Amino acid sequence: MDLGLKGRVAIVGASSKGLGKASALALAREGANVTICARTEADLESAAEEIRRDASGEVLVVPADLSSVDGIRAVVEATVDRFGGIDVLVHNSGGPPPGGFSELSDDDWQRAFEMVTLSFVRFVREVIPHMREKRWGRIIGIQSSSVKEPVQYLDLSNGLRPGIAGLMKAIMPELARDGITINLVLPGMFLTSRINPRLASPSAEERRLAEEELAPVAATIPLGRLGEPVELGALVAFLASEPASYITGAAYQVDGGRIRSNI
Repeated sequence: MDLGLKGRVAIVGASSKGLGKASALALAREGANVTICARTEADLESAAEEIRRDASGEVLVVPADLSSVDGIRAVVEATVDRFGGIDVLVHNSGGPPPGGFSELSDDDWQRAFEMVTLSFVRFVREVIPHMREKRWGRIIGIQSSSVKEPVQYLDLSNGLRPGIAGLMKAIMPELARDGITINLVLPGMFLTSRINPRLASPSAEERRLAEEELAPVAATIPLGRLGEPVELGALVAFLASEPASYITGAAYQVDGGRIRSNI
């Protein structure tokens, strides 16, 4: 299927590794020009090399603190300067640290709000004018299964991410009038270094050991395994595509069947 992404311009947040990198790779494989951004320049350069080896789209590296308005503006401005506009935003911010409600301080909540909620708000606000110029755009938020079902010991995520789903629904009609779609992707458990540090290594042996350690988690998932980042990237690329033009205001779980809610 031709996704109609050749020559489109995408920004992917927190894309030096994990699900963000997989999303950037999926878009670049379809011919999109992609800006990848995160705090650590060395990790971004490594990710950019990997994407360039495997994809036809151009890759722009912009180191930035995505929890700050200045960092987000710098990413948007660099993208427009390099590619002339913005068609796709994949918002990804990583996850706030784990913790139960009674353990979390005001500072913990404030930092998580900046990382998860304000980062989404600021990025969406900055890219909308560029999408409106073309009357075409795709906004995809990588959030969490906690949007639909609370996750044990992740109360920062449980408290913040459902609010983003509500915001997405609220602004969707206004964006739709300008040809801009907005959707959320809700990952479950994926084989990334966030869930097991061994997965940061390219070694097959380290991956085998990580999968052994994660076997009890895999046993709780109906499909019997954790997800591969490329599987989430494929959904992101589809939601960014021309064929997905009638999909907006939706939240898609990608979790191997782990979430048991009806909607």
